[in-house]
Amino acid sequence: MGAGSQALPVRGRECSGGPTLRRDFYWLRSFLAGGIAGCCAKTTVAPLDRVKVLLQAHNRHYKHLGVLSTLRAVPQKEGYLGLYKGNGAMMIRIFPYGAIQFMAFEHYKTFITTKLGVSGHVHRLMAGSMAGMTAVICTYPLDVIRVRLAFQVKGEHTYSGIIHAFKTTYAKEGGFLGFYRGLMPTILGMAPYAGVSFFTFGTLKSVGLSCSCPAWPTFVRQPQCLTIAQMISYPFDVTRRRMQLGAVLPEFEKCLTMRETMKYVYGQHGIRRGLYRGLSLNYIRSIPSQAVAFTTYELMKQFFHLN
Repeated sequence: MGAGSQALPVRGRECSGGPTLRRDFYWLRSFLAGGIAGCCAKTTVAPLDRVKVLLQAHNRHYKHLGVLSTLRAVPQKEGYLGLYKGNGAMMIRIFPYGAIQFMAFEHYKTFITTKLGVSGHVHRLMAGSMAGMTAVICTYPLDVIRVRLAFQVKGEHTYSGIIHAFKTTYAKEGGFLGFYRGLMPTILGMAPYAGVSFFTFGTLKSVGLSCSCPAWPTFVRQPQCLTIAQMISYPFDVTRRRMQLGAVLPEFEKCLTMRETMKYVYGQHGIRRGLYRGLSLNYIRSIPSQAVAFTTYELMKQFFHLN
């Protein structure tokens, strides 16, 4: 009896101390998990991202080429490292972006479930959309700089590096407003895409953990949802890329607003080679990108004891 009474307080201290230890630096561990997941995902598809930027904005060196021919032409003209041009700025941007997105998703999901009483698949969709928009707004200037560096071709550099790009954009394009060109089409495109991405992953994860019911209908339906979301959001993605490039493009003055930019792209290049140029590449890159991001995040959650 005496031995038992001595053991209980020790176990009690361990249990009371456990949650405290788990709460210590929770936000930091969550930030690191999301940031690492984002960096791994973007590095995996960095060559495809570079090619997509070149095609979307019709870089004069590659505007007559398709996806595969551009993937071959970039190493020939700029070396294999050319496929990773702008990736340094991408890593600086994607670490806080991925961290904020995953952290915000967990918080929004909890808030929507507990405060608004929304559950099931809808809360994942809502939380994912809100998380994507939050991450975009917080890291948008870094995305603008990354796109401008990625659009440059060897021998024709407007910017010598990340710092120079920041200074030049600030000095020549209206101060801080220059870093937020294209924010509106970015938000409009991000909402459905991010929402469906988190919705798809959460649903497939639930199906994977539950083997009591047939999973095929769900596995077939989720990629279809992601495909539809990409088709809806892609013209906004093309529009924001052109607006982000700003004075780098010769048609800068014709693409000052979202409406003007869409009208210009449609008028000059039409739908297939304009508003949807590079869409096939987006489908190719989205599967490995999403797979690496969410898988790495789940592994990091276990590593940092976030579950």
